[in-house]
Amino acid sequence: MKKIILLLPILLIICTLSCESFGKKETHKEISIEKKKINDTLVKATVTTKYKTGNEVTEEIQIIQGTPGEVNTQLETYKMQILQENGEAHAISHEKESKEIKKLKFALNPKSGSDANGTVQFTEVDGKVTLVAHINGLTPGIHAIHVHEKADCSSDDGKSAGGHWNPTFEMHGVWGSDTGFHRGDIGNFTADETGHGMITFSTDLWCLGCDDDAKNLIGKAIIVHQGEDDLSSQPSGAAGARVSCAGIIE
Repeated sequence: MKKIILLLPILLIICTLSCESFGKKETHKEISIEKKKINDTLVKATVTTKYKTGNEVTEEIQIIQGTPGEVNTQLETYKMQILQENGEAHAISHEKESKEIKKLKFALNPKSGSDANGTVQFTEVDGKVTLVAHINGLTPGIHAIHVHEKADCSSDDGKSAGGHWNPTFEMHGVWGSDTGFHRGDIGNFTADETGHGMITFSTDLWCLGCDDDAKNLIGKAIIVHQGEDDLSSQPSGAAGARVSCAGIIE
């Protein structure tokens, strides 16, 4: 009987501790980080922390903004704090880079008595702009395409769009040439036997709506020409009549 009496308190203590531990709910934290570039010097990070205890879920959102270095330092400090509080087994971190994408699409309308029509789309991602143009109703062969000074396609001959866009005041030429080129000197493309042509062109020397007048395409025009740009004649390559026009506006 003495052995049984002595063992009972011990069994009760063990049972009490085990039951308390078993009944305690653990809190898991999940961190999601989304970083977005604001401009060339600033980024914004949105930190979402989910607290999960059993079936209960709460969420906390924190915004961190600054230079890339400042934001990364604050994020690392925050993640270390969470890990120290909860342990690696109970804290999960997800991080992704959010890319800002700008898209503008315009109709190309016939000029100079032509049937040339189509679309031109600009897409800006990570500081690079890509142009994709599809044109129908052209004569088969090589045609020039340029960016011109003004988003004005009101005249029948397209000359209301002004001359080539040349904010750096250089000579007309081949894009990227050491001897100079206009920011509007896209170049040439070929129309097939059905009169359809397309061109894709990418550069980090353009932007859509930025503060740099030497890069900003807004307020300019796309002009398709009847003929080929010889890439040397001044001031615009002797490409002939303007057969299609689209203003680049927001």
